[in-house]
Amino acid sequence: MIKELREDFNRQFSLDKYELLLQTVIRQSGVTPVFRVAESPFFIPEILRQRLLDACAEINRTILRPDIKSITQKALYDDSLIVPGEDAHTTFIQMDFGVTIDENGDPMPKLIEVQGFPSVYFFQYLISDLYQKIYNIPDNYTSCFDGRSREEYKQLMHDILIGNSNPREVVLLEIEPEKQTTYIDMVSTAQELGLQIVCLTKVFKKGNKLYYKGSDGQDQEIRKIYNRVIFDELEQRKDLQLQFSFNDDLDVKWIGHPNWFYRISKFLLPYIQSKYVPETYFLNELKDIPDDLENYVLKPLFSFAGAGVIIDVTREDIDKVSDASNYILQRKVTYEPVLKSPDEPVKVEIRMMMVWPEGADEAFPVTNLVRLSKGKMIGVKYNKDKDWVGSSIGYFAR
Repeated sequence: MIKELREDFNRQFSLDKYELLLQTVIRQSGVTPVFRVAESPFFIPEILRQRLLDACAEINRTILRPDIKSITQKALYDDSLIVPGEDAHTTFIQMDFGVTIDENGDPMPKLIEVQGFPSVYFFQYLISDLYQKIYNIPDNYTSCFDGRSREEYKQLMHDILIGNSNPREVVLLEIEPEKQTTYIDMVSTAQELGLQIVCLTKVFKKGNKLYYKGSDGQDQEIRKIYNRVIFDELEQRKDLQLQFSFNDDLDVKWIGHPNWFYRISKFLLPYIQSKYVPETYFLNELKDIPDDLENYVLKPLFSFAGAGVIIDVTREDIDKVSDASNYILQRKVTYEPVLKSPDEPVKVEIRMMMVWPEGADEAFPVTNLVRLSKGKMIGVKYNKDKDWVGSSIGYFAR
């Protein structure tokens, strides 16, 4: 969308450079990504950069409500989901925006989803550097929204995740990490910070403390957990043999705390009033179903990886819902194909990756993740056998 930069990039692009990008990712991380890395980054014009920041600030006002815990308590819809030791605020927030255009033809971000859960902070740290070097993106362009250098970004994440702890006492907790789509990010995080990647089934309890077996075979106490376990997936894995429960009152610090995964989620959308947020309703609170259902998306409040989302909604779909309190109806966002590829234009979704360190007044964006699509929607199933789609990152002028 920065015309000169886009034209220059497309003119210099080659499949050899793209292959070099992919091979360098594999060489530096030691992992082959199982998701598609896109050929191109996205160049964010100033008007869109400012609107993204404005949108984050407006949505933050809802997250900063003093009654945020009381209005989101129903999101923890079962006692089995409640993890003791919840902190005052989340550590991580992700805000996903579809890029649309306004009445003047200018780019306009519209919120798709908000999540109180970590994202791929260190894969983006890796890929932003590689895109910039391999494609010769000018040094006065950055992917960091708060003006930090790469070194300062890494230090910030170190302070949040490790702090004064011994990295051996900090674990990135996940279900069978090596089988997860985001494993490359986990490995990148471990490489940069020295923390330990530990499968949920390898953690055991003694008293109210958690441990794992260190590389020396000794019991290593866990003092901090960088939590990457999603309860939706955990509920589906009845085969797992766990040696502790999330419901236990444990002597451990969660980064971020699992309860925020539910509190800051689709459940929060109906409470947010902003020009950047499409109108959203709890289905059970709607007195009248809109006549133009084709302009809405029906979403279950509690689902994993987009499961159960209905894009082309009909009255029959509404009637089939057995528990309307577990669904939202959200006005559909029409993505505009704003990225010019060598053939057809590409739709863009931008994830504003935010952190809320202890002592900060509120969460703030640090970097971003971009998803590119030529299909009807963002996502793998809509982009099979297409190029210039997949995971990417956005750059803008410093």
